[in-house]
Amino acid sequence: MTKFRKSALAALVAVGVMGMAGAASAAVVGGGATLPEGLYGKANASTDANGQPYDDHGIGILHDGAGFNPYVGVGSGAGKRAFFNNNSDEFKWDHDDNPLTPDVLFYPTRVTVDYAGSDSLVSAAELGSYNNPSNANGRANFGALIQVPSVLTSVTVPFNVPGLPTLNLTSEQLAKIFGGEITRWDDSQLGLTNAPAEDIIVVHRGDESGTTEIFLRHLNAIDSGAVESVNKDFVAAIKPAEHPAATFLPAVGSAGVVTAVEATAYSIGYVSPDKVDFDDATVVASINGYLPTEVNVQAAVEDSPVPAGALVNNPLAWGISNANPSTGYPIVASTNLIFSQCYADSGDESKIRQFVGNHYDVNYTLNDQEIEEAGFVKLPAAWLNAVRDNFWASNSSLSIGNANVCNGKGRPQ
Repeated sequence: MTKFRKSALAALVAVGVMGMAGAASAAVVGGGATLPEGLYGKANASTDANGQPYDDHGIGILHDGAGFNPYVGVGSGAGKRAFFNNNSDEFKWDHDDNPLTPDVLFYPTRVTVDYAGSDSLVSAAELGSYNNPSNANGRANFGALIQVPSVLTSVTVPFNVPGLPTLNLTSEQLAKIFGGEITRWDDSQLGLTNAPAEDIIVVHRGDESGTTEIFLRHLNAIDSGAVESVNKDFVAAIKPAEHPAATFLPAVGSAGVVTAVEATAYSIGYVSPDKVDFDDATVVASINGYLPTEVNVQAAVEDSPVPAGALVNNPLAWGISNANPSTGYPIVASTNLIFSQCYADSGDESKIRQFVGNHYDVNYTLNDQEIEEAGFVKLPAAWLNAVRDNFWASNSSLSIGNANVCNGKGRPQ
């Protein structure tokens, strides 16, 4: 039995590819970050793609009967491209659960992309392009861009080091390991008792990932010499070729990182909390003495201010990201959802509003168990209220589907 959790998102194989094209017009379409796919994307179906019964272990929070198609986990970069270019061809999946065969289009016939999930924050360039009046897939036709935090997440650090039953690293040590400056477990800079005289194998995401961006944002804030930039592409930020003494091993997706760490002695990686036993010190490293437990994650974001005043109108202000918190587990941020304000199809608009109204209600508890089971942490009440008041309440000019703003415009069916 593996000590790492197996991803529940083998459930994406629970829906036949050909069936999705026909179902798309009747349901909300989206995907993106793999970090929250276990929370969002559990397919609500009784058989898999081969017609065999399966246990879907309950349904994700975007599938609680509200009319959302299965969330397609392809990484934050591909998810944002799908949304901003309105191109469902970015949604590809491992239809036969075989990494050796090519992934296929989840939607063989293109459909409208209604939203995206992303751990990578919307950039100023992405917002500027969306707001450009000449952009047919932007604000002029679809209304204002809305980026909101969904849940809090940590980025955990799984390790597989024979001879080290637990591992406690400082943020500075972590930056030097992943920045290629510390390359051996017995390096004196780590000061590990009984450290093996072995090379460190750094397992990193080989695809564009918001998990990578969150992880590197913290390491860059700690040591900009070791980790010179922040990027959703690990290779672009770290440039492994410039560190010949270090051993870097790429893996695709959060599940791929877990599999690689588990299979590779003397390795260390980074991954979302739902893929590992995040509160088990024999599985994930403590950072600065903290494990990524709920209380330690909440402590790290206590000082993150809710947007107010002019910032309310700025989508870039709505992601929770504290690169170097003063207390708590230090690698913490929100995973986010990206919508347009306007939807031409009243059914899609109603389904999205239903989700937003429920998920951001401090008194709504149906999602709480799913959030906890997936290893994430519910947003603080102040953030829940702010999202609901600004993007759902009918008296807000920013609310999804506001008739005064959306008359005659919206993402098509």
